[in-house]
This record gives sequence, structure tokens and C-alpha cells, in this order.
Amino acid sequence: MADMNFDVVVIGTGPGGYVCAIRAAQLGLKVAVVERDALGGVCLNWGCIPTKALLKAGEVQRTIQHAADYGILAEAKGFDFTKVIARSREVAGNLSKGVAFLMKKNKIEVIKGTAKFTSDKEMDVDGQKVGFKYAVVATGARAKQIKGVMEADGEFIWTAKEAMVPTKLPKDLLVIGAGAIGVEFASFYNALGVPVTIVEAQDRVCPAEDEEISKLLQKDLEKFGIKFELKAKVEGLKAEKGGVSAVINGEARRFDRAILAIGVTGNVESLGLENLKVFPEKGMINVDDFYRTSVPNIYAIGDVAGAPWLAHVASHEGVIAAEHIGHKAGKLEKAPHAMRYDNIPGCTYCTPQVGSTGMTEQAAKAAGRAVKIGRYSYGANGKAQALGEPSGMVKTIFDAKTGELLGAHIIGAEATEMISTFVLGRSMEAVEEDFMHACLPHPTLSEMIAESVLASEGRALNG
Repeated sequence: MADMNFDVVVIGTGPGGYVCAIRAAQLGLKVAVVERDALGGVCLNWGCIPTKALLKAGEVQRTIQHAADYGILAEAKGFDFTKVIARSREVAGNLSKGVAFLMKKNKIEVIKGTAKFTSDKEMDVDGQKVGFKYAVVATGARAKQIKGVMEADGEFIWTAKEAMVPTKLPKDLLVIGAGAIGVEFASFYNALGVPVTIVEAQDRVCPAEDEEISKLLQKDLEKFGIKFELKAKVEGLKAEKGGVSAVINGEARRFDRAILAIGVTGNVESLGLENLKVFPEKGMINVDDFYRTSVPNIYAIGDVAGAPWLAHVASHEGVIAAEHIGHKAGKLEKAPHAMRYDNIPGCTYCTPQVGSTGMTEQAAKAAGRAVKIGRYSYGANGKAQALGEPSGMVKTIFDAKTGELLGAHIIGAEATEMISTFVLGRSMEAVEEDFMHACLPHPTLSEMIAESVLASEGRALNG
């Protein structure tokens, strides 16, 4: 017999796991979470949140260096790198405490330890037998490495985790991968004066973004001094002689430190999934539209269930999984709707920021859609000028026949905040005319949303 029993046990307390647990508890289910490390998972402790604290420090450093442009007589005397890192860790620590509070508030049992399924009704957590009616795997993912080619040693070759807590700045830095993680770390270290080189196998920066946006981002990052080597292959990477030896396109190179930012792989090992006859593929667990695995009462959400590997996706999946369980348990009259994956916002928090949702221009045309494109420059916006942030663009892509918003892409200050308007608009099936008729506040950056839409009709009023 189990030592304790629950309606739902969630393994992992990242943004998918803890949100799933809270929603299940709200539905009146008896819930426990299992966590082997700090509450909040990678996102809160080693990902989304602490990296944004670091990026803010870099942003402040850049602003101080240009204080004279605002008429402010200030001198950038440098920075205390130890305090920069300490603040980031403090922010993460405070939020982890917040998750602990939420668990207590919602009467969710927190079980510390490592979980392993022994059957579809029971798991072992460091010697404790925990029974359940439903279980949710929310164990997240870790940085991808290529054995024998690119492997982190934690001292000279870093994953994102080590890149957040160095004891000193590197003399120079190689970043492998120009996706969101890569360019964010490149932006932070560059802001603090570290020479940065980014190597990317594909032909552009942030390859998942709209091609026009990618090119603008590369141009802006190059202005800050970041170097790019595109369509480049890293054939070897080794820590040696107090630094890093890299072979890039057949050429031997030396760097002080390197960051691996080539993707993630799910944490599926040692969970006892084989005891359930659940067999992951390429480090990911296959699930249906409601995140059920091949075993009906076992669910998987977030990074461990595959792309897109985003915290907000994991949270949304967690709610749907909890509500599907609640419906099966008789706590909800209706089953939840499946998630709409074509309207997921993508956010990159480098300087300048990038926010996007929906189809790129290239994808829309490849799908055979007749499109209308609207573009509006930050330079024509009064608030952007007042902020001293005139570099950027809002780009909208509409179906020329129906007025449907197919996609939206923003590069510039606060792009990651503004993209939410387009996400909401698409979720409500707003068309071009709806955006045109909205009276947006002045002076704001968000005015560019309407101006970009007007521009798609050749009717931009201020540009």
C-alpha cells in the first residue's frame, strides 16, 4: 500500500507543473507536486526570470553610457559584476518563495525528492510510495549537447545555467547558436564589454523569425559590436589550457569561454516510464491534444512533451491537462478546448527586443495566401523618439481577401510587451478593420500597432 494517496501528482514545479497543480487544486482535487530541486523549475530559477534580470543590468549599463544624449550628466564608472549576478539570483529566489506560498495557499502537498513510476497508480519518491489516480509529468528540459563534439564542462564551456553565475567576466565569448537563448546571452555580455562571436549553422539570426526581422536584428546587434558567423559548422569544441579550442568550418580558433545554445532535450531519464510502457522519442514524450500519453491517466506537459519550448506554452498546457483531468473526475461539466499552437507568441529579450506571433511573410506566401503587408518604423513614433529608442519596426501580415491577421512581428523597444495585443486580436479573430477602428492612446509605442495595420492599406497617418 502507498504511504500517501492523491487524486493528482505532478512531477516537476516549473511554469507548467506548478500551474497545473494549482488549477487541479482549484477544481477540488487532492494534489501533490514532486520536486527534486528548487520550486519554480528551470524557468524561474535558471531560465526566463534570472536571465531577464541580467539583461536589465545590461540595458541599464547601455543607458548610462549614453546619459549625455538625454542631457543627464552621469559617468559610467563601471559595474560590480558580483552584484549583477547576485541581484539575478535574488530575483529568482524571491519568486521561488512565491511558488512555495502558492502551494500552501492552494493546499498542495510538496514532496521533495526524485520520482519514479512503479506502475500506472503508484510512484516511488526516494523510498516513499505515493499513490495517485492521475499523474502529470512536467520535468522540463535541459541544454542539448552533442557527445564527443560539443559538451559542457561547466568551467570553460557553459550551458545557460553556468552562463548565469560566472565569478568573473570572460575575456571573450563564443556563443554557439543564434536562437533566442544565444542572442540574449550575447546581448548581456556584449553590454558589459565582452567581445562576443555568435556561430549559427543556418543563414540568419533567430531563424524561426520573419526573415526581414532577422536581418534587422543582426544589423542592430552588429552595431553593438557582436560578430556573426552564419552558415558555419562547429566541428569540435574542447576545454583546454585555461580556455576553449573550437574548430569552425575547419579552422582552429581560441576563445576564453563558450556557451552552448543549440536547443534542449527533455528530462525523461530515470522516471520509470518503461514501467508504464511509455517510450519517449528523441527525448520527448508523445501526447494527444489533451496531453495524455499512451497510458490514459498519465499526462505530460511543457518542454518534456516537445516544442514549442516556452514557459507560457507549458503553463497553458498545464491548465488544459488539469481541466481535462477535472472533467474526467467529474469536477468540470465540459472538457477544455485544445490549445491553438498557431498563435503562440515568441519573445526574444535581447536589445533590441523581438516579439512575434502567427505566420512569417515567407510562410504565408508558401501556404498560397495572398497577403497584404503593413510596416511602421519606430523612428516615426513620438514615444519611441522621446525614449531615445527610434530603431525598430512593426510588421503585420494580413490575408488580402478576408482581412484575417496571419502574423505580426515587432523588433524594437518593448516588442515583447506589444506583441500581446496581436496575440489577443488573433485569438478573438479580429480582422484588419477591427485594428484600424481601435482608438489607441497617444503618445505610446502601441500606436504603431494601428499605424502598421493602416500601412497595409496605404493609409498610415504618421509615416
